[in-house]
Amino acid sequence: MSDIDAAKGLLADGFGRIREGVTQLTTGLTDETGGWRPDPEANSVTWLLWHLSRVQDDHVAGLAGVDQVWPRYRDEAGLPLDPDDTGYGHTPGDVAAVRVPAALLDRYQAEVHAATLTYLDGLTSAELARVVDEQWDPPVTAAVRLVSVIDDCAKHLGQADYVLGLADRRDTTDGTEVASR
Repeated sequence: MSDIDAAKGLLADGFGRIREGVTQLTTGLTDETGGWRPDPEANSVTWLLWHLSRVQDDHVAGLAGVDQVWPRYRDEAGLPLDPDDTGYGHTPGDVAAVRVPAALLDRYQAEVHAATLTYLDGLTSAELARVVDEQWDPPVTAAVRLVSVIDDCAKHLGQADYVLGLADRRDTTDGTEVASR
């Protein structure tokens, strides 16, 4: 196996784990539980899954020089946000406004994942070494950006899993369990 094939395989595995995690979290996720937040300043499962998918979409499309997937889902999602919003800098009110059905989140992330795999399939050593952001020291290469996206998505996926766990254990005021899925 060549070094580039090994690198492509590792990156595909990392992004594949994100895809699997999103599928697991969206399966059976209700709108109520998806939008639940442990406190008014916290992120919801829905926001976290939307945000990680938007970041992956934005960053990988930027690397690949292709259109993002989000415009095909934006109208259906109907979010009261700027068209290119990825969630960076969201206020608690912005987070609360991200109410997207789990099935739409899963479809969107599946298409983002497919676009990511298409980009990864065409990777070369030169592409991985290409400088994509000179504002950092050292400058950011495509390889570093891809690892950064995997890291960011994995962190948000873990946060979403944690918030879902909290939602699964919450009680209503009368002491009865709330069904989350």
